Amino acid sequence: MASGAAMTAAQRTSPEQARRAWPRWLAGGVALLVVAAVAVSWADGGARLLLGAAGALAAWRGGQLAAEGGRRGWALAVAVAGVLAIALASVSAGLASSVLLVAVPAGLLVGALTLLGRGGAVRRSGQAALVWWALVTGLLVVTGLVAGWERAAGGATVVGALGLGLLGVVLLVGSSSLRALAAQPAPARPAACAGCACAAGGCGIPR
Repeated sequence: MASGAAMTAAQRTSPEQARRAWPRWLAGGVALLVVAAVAVSWADGGARLLLGAAGALAAWRGGQLAAEGGRRGWALAVAVAGVLAIALASVSAGLASSVLLVAVPAGLLVGALTLLGRGGAVRRSGQAALVWWALVTGLLVVTGLVAGWERAAGGATVVGALGLGLLGVVLLVGSSSLRALAAQPAPARPAACAGCACAAGGCGIPR
């Protein structure tokens, strides 16, 4: 599912755009995998790192949506949420864990509902994501009631790190697809075309 989305994005990109984009996708994918691994293994600061990284991504995405000129209200909300997440991550590890305990299930639900609003295979992916949200939320609630909410917050951090790592894998798959697209040779000109008449309006040979 994730690799299919990356392939679709690559297919809609020109070779010239792919040459500029694939190194950024590669670097972003590696960075997200590193952040996810550190967040899981760093007991004291993993939640703060994860929340801060997620906030930075949200702020960047909000700015990108605003630059594209569509849904400015939504873009502003995403950017503000990202900045707020960064601010909360800087306060304390306990606060960051508590925020993740709420934000991870909420993010899964929003993602599932977004996919459900679309058609075809994407809608089926949304149904699967909705089931995953229900399982994760139920597990976190049971963990909180039985073992304590601090333990549940640790579980939310792990789930959030897995989600961030999955996004990193998607970027790596997309980077590979874009790199393959960038390696394609430029379309050859017709044999009779030397390019000499192009500046004068063309020579009439279809290109």
